[in-house]
Amino acid sequence: MTASADAPAGRGDGPLAGRVALVTGASRGVGRAIAQQLARLGADIGMIQRGEAVQTSRAVQELGRRAAVVQADLADPAAADAAVSQATTRLGRIDVCVCNAGIIHREPALEAGLEQWARVVTVNLVSAFATARSAARLMAASDAAGTIVFIASVLGFQGGINVSSYAASKAGLVNLARALSNEWAPLGIRVNAIAPGYLDNPQTAPLRADPRRKAELDARIPAGRWGSDDDVATAVAFLVTDASAYVTGQTLVVDGGWLGR
Repeated sequence: MTASADAPAGRGDGPLAGRVALVTGASRGVGRAIAQQLARLGADIGMIQRGEAVQTSRAVQELGRRAAVVQADLADPAAADAAVSQATTRLGRIDVCVCNAGIIHREPALEAGLEQWARVVTVNLVSAFATARSAARLMAASDAAGTIVFIASVLGFQGGINVSSYAASKAGLVNLARALSNEWAPLGIRVNAIAPGYLDNPQTAPLRADPRRKAELDARIPAGRWGSDDDVATAVAFLVTDASAYVTGQTLVVDGGWLGR
């Protein structure tokens, strides 16, 4: 596990000024959008992932915030403790933890290998729990209120097609948010989840490359468009600021109306 150098920054303004947010999987896509959005709101950003996250770090620093990257492979849940501790030590505290890192594997269930199936569940669910627990321990020890957000999916409510491991892991995150909110609310820690719908990003490229499947999905989204990474980031911002101070144990669906169809 390695870490990048920190960058100095001013305090700035915003609802998260003076606070530190930890985001896993922030090098691209939804994770990068979340990191940038929270930096715009005034937070310094710690990032945990396998890569360097150079572009995200640069964007955070350009917003006048500090950026610290800790490299760790969350396919090993045991790496979460050390990574969260290292990021918190370097930035001085932890107020927000967004468990975004995740992978997807598309394969019919009858053909799925157990090793790959278990890897998806480990990265998406077990490591998310390990990361959240490490963050909550530090928040509780500092006697300061904190917020934790899991990035789930609408497939946490639906089965999907050829994504049984992903759907199972995301359903687990939905109920994990409920379970942890019950235990950690007395500690001043709120726990929620975001369930994005179909987003126009690299993860959904295989779906959008299939004309028939894309047409089916397009027809079911009442909003008339696929979501963006920024749509998810703004929802996260709501859940980690005082605007949602009385919200915990909930999953906010950001899907353009998909589940209501």
